[in-house]
Amino acid sequence: MLQGPYGSLDRDRPLIRLPFTSFAVGIVLLPLTGLIACLSISLMYHFEDATYTHCHVSNYLPSISAAISRVPERYIWRCCIGLHSAPRYLVAAAYFNFYRGRFAKRMLELLLSGLALVCSLAENTGLLVLTYVSSTETYSVHKNGFVVFVGSSLLHMLITCRLWQVIKRYYVNPEEMKSYRWKVRLFLFNVSCCLAAAYFFRRHNKYCETGVYTLFALFEYLVVFSNVAFHMTAFWDFGSNEVIVATPPEDKRY
Repeated sequence: MLQGPYGSLDRDRPLIRLPFTSFAVGIVLLPLTGLIACLSISLMYHFEDATYTHCHVSNYLPSISAAISRVPERYIWRCCIGLHSAPRYLVAAAYFNFYRGRFAKRMLELLLSGLALVCSLAENTGLLVLTYVSSTETYSVHKNGFVVFVGSSLLHMLITCRLWQVIKRYYVNPEEMKSYRWKVRLFLFNVSCCLAAAYFFRRHNKYCETGVYTLFALFEYLVVFSNVAFHMTAFWDFGSNEVIVATPPEDKRY
């Protein structure tokens, strides 16, 4: 559970008590470390296979799907995302409770909060699907997982920016203002990278030009990095909170 800085759970004998800032950094490092490791191994040991395309033109970077589809990259990525996904569901629920507290009397924002929760859950689920079903196993399932991940991610970012635009009108907390500004910047950057990646992917398939798929792969990396950075803004949103795992109070009635 998430607990404010002044909450006391001493009677519950906490098993784990971790500042949310440390929790957030750990969540972010898992996919970043996994992706960098997979790309590095692919470039060093599986370069020809990872950069191969149907056009048979020179390509210098693997797509993420290619980088995570071989051994041992596949298992590194699955391990990192498996550990990353469970806390992400927790954070999605924490944000929903946060929005309910802020928008208790604003019906439109409450509905958007619910939609943001659905998008966050769909984004995380899409990430799990594209992770555990590689493009070399069942391409259609992997592709659909990727589409769900990107689509729900963009919608989640858009709704989140809208909700925080309302929050900043009524609250002047410097951390919340910083969080809002970075959310907007990262959302716009993410959209730009998605459009660029889509353009280069389509151009590669249509004209088969040398190096174009490399540009697609580069912008695909930036889409992932900006997505991770967007979620990292929770560092400011819940910075004074703690993540606590505790045992329930003992029942004293006999």
